[in-house]
Amino acid sequence: MLHIGITGQAGFIGTHLFNFFGLRKEEVTRIPFEDNYFDHKDKLEEFVSKCDVIIHLAALNRHNDPHTIYNTNVLLVNKLIRALETTGSKPHILFSSSTQEERDNMFGQSKREGRRLLAEWAERNNASFTGMVIPNVFGPFGNPYYNSVVATFCHQVCHNEQPHIEIDAKLKLIYIGELVQIIWKAIVDRESMIEYRIPHTAEKSVSELLEYINHYKSTYLEKGIFPELSSPFEVNLFNTFRCYMDIPNYYPVKLVMNTDNRGSFVETIKSQLGGQVSFSTTKPGITRGNHFHTRKIERFAVIKGKARIQLRRIGTSKIINFDLDGNQPSYVDMPVWYTHNITNTGNEDLYTIFWINEFFNPDDPDTYFETV
Repeated sequence: MLHIGITGQAGFIGTHLFNFFGLRKEEVTRIPFEDNYFDHKDKLEEFVSKCDVIIHLAALNRHNDPHTIYNTNVLLVNKLIRALETTGSKPHILFSSSTQEERDNMFGQSKREGRRLLAEWAERNNASFTGMVIPNVFGPFGNPYYNSVVATFCHQVCHNEQPHIEIDAKLKLIYIGELVQIIWKAIVDRESMIEYRIPHTAEKSVSELLEYINHYKSTYLEKGIFPELSSPFEVNLFNTFRCYMDIPNYYPVKLVMNTDNRGSFVETIKSQLGGQVSFSTTKPGITRGNHFHTRKIERFAVIKGKARIQLRRIGTSKIINFDLDGNQPSYVDMPVWYTHNITNTGNEDLYTIFWINEFFNPDDPDTYFETV
């Protein structure tokens, strides 16, 4: 059992790592961290003494005074080193640096210096150290105007704001889920490397990214059609986009019911993706689901009966409720990292059509059970 702590646990990468480790309860015990530990010597020392692995993510990315960025980030590293040396702790340290190291700015310089200081600590103490140099990271729940241009564009497009391209640069990108897997492998393999350059998995210009995101808006958000996603990068970008939608107000989406003397006809799914369609009946009062996915794209369409669909983002407590009625068929799509369920709230059988973008694979189900 590995005891793993993450400084900067509440940040973008930290949140995804914390949730990922939560899926591995038989392998990992998560050691909680709060940013104020850096201001309390005893709490920081207690934290490091409990950890077999520490992933140091905490850093200041932006400030009006560039020197404040540099001084803050180097100070955090020095505080961490002092706590390690005071307690005699020798966990495997993984340090999150950035390709900004290559640029002449204070953030990049602070990351380069922090990596050097931790490498020297590891050498003095015969400890394992992995100095990760990470490309541009994107994924669900990144902060717009802060974490990445992808987060900013997704937020702007989903909220009918006009994105602006200042420099149409080529960006080397990695999806947060891919980065988390690489970090996990480095932990398992106890990868010790002063400079570990994380490989990017895609390279796109800023204008190409905006083109994709605008396409998702016009195809999916405005027409309800799942767009063609021809690569893992496109699936990841689409899943990122969906998490910036105004989910409580967008769903449920009502479907058009065509009725004549023969009965009714409803188109429930329009997709350029293929995938798998399933059908279920649910008895009154019964709940299905209470699980979440990290990559799958899924739709619940209620065509008969009454249902309540509930969603809750993993790691948060807010529950989103949607009430659907088969008298007006409608659907809700499940964002990644949202646990979800569906309950028959009526007095008759509930008829639901489920669509998912990939066939069910029992060896890799991407289904994690957690009560909403």
